[in-house]
Amino acid sequence: MPLRLLNHFLSKEGFDKDLTRILFTIAHAGKYVAHAIRTGDLGLAGTSNLYGEHQVALDVLSDKIFTEHLKATNLVYSIASEEQDNEIVLNNKAAFSVAFDPLDGSSLIDTNLSVGSIFAIFKNQGFMGQKGRDMVAACYLVYGPRTIFVCALEDRVIEFTQNELGEFVVSKDNIKVKSDSKTFSPGNLRATIERDDYSELVSHWQKLPLTLRYSGGMVADIHQIFSKESGIFTYPSFSKYPNGKLRLLFECAPFAFIAEKTGALAVDEKGREILDIPVKEIHQRTTIMIGSSNEIGKAIDFLN
Repeated sequence: MPLRLLNHFLSKEGFDKDLTRILFTIAHAGKYVAHAIRTGDLGLAGTSNLYGEHQVALDVLSDKIFTEHLKATNLVYSIASEEQDNEIVLNNKAAFSVAFDPLDGSSLIDTNLSVGSIFAIFKNQGFMGQKGRDMVAACYLVYGPRTIFVCALEDRVIEFTQNELGEFVVSKDNIKVKSDSKTFSPGNLRATIERDDYSELVSHWQKLPLTLRYSGGMVADIHQIFSKESGIFTYPSFSKYPNGKLRLLFECAPFAFIAEKTGALAVDEKGREILDIPVKEIHQRTTIMIGSSNEIGKAIDFLN
């Protein structure tokens, strides 16, 4: 059986040519990020982002790598990055806009846990007023023992794994998530101290035959749901982050887009679908619960 390489596979399947090129470019740039993670500086960059968070040197380098690669396509009108304060216009004649978190979970790098990159792709000039449903594709990279690229477009979610030659090859096609959960990933456990409803939800999971799986890195924890075809990830609000901590545009919306294609659900803690939340600010935050639909329904009941 011939290898199904990323670029050839997407082209053969009839997906939009320009969109295919953007996805291929992201995956290709991810190879350089993966190499930087293995060999690069693990220290601080000496700079801070919009929220005063100290930037790791690899955060800054990853942001530069993806920006330069996307700019070189001449297909991207603008980008928005978690590491940049504002939207950046690359080509005012282009049709696509790409938002991304260049290195999610970078605080875990020195512990050698898996980290990743997340992308939301719109066929619009800019992001304001857009909803997750307006995306034409979403994708992410996992930098672990193996480098994996997962993309969702039209009605499919496809996983590609980098082989020994450095090529991304189809490893799973048309990923689906079961309605019942076998694992739970409870983010922001500090909220259980001040929120009885979240404390009761976590206790509910502990009493069920569910397995705790939580690394502290969003990409790795949510990838596990898609990979194992089951699970739930939550990150609710609490006093420090009353609107939630995770970013809508860079993290929650692209994962919600992918989740919907797998049959999973992605909602905020009130039960509103993440894909229906309009972008009002580039760095807008939201709460999120994502994963197996039956467990999401129970979580909504506990928190409301």
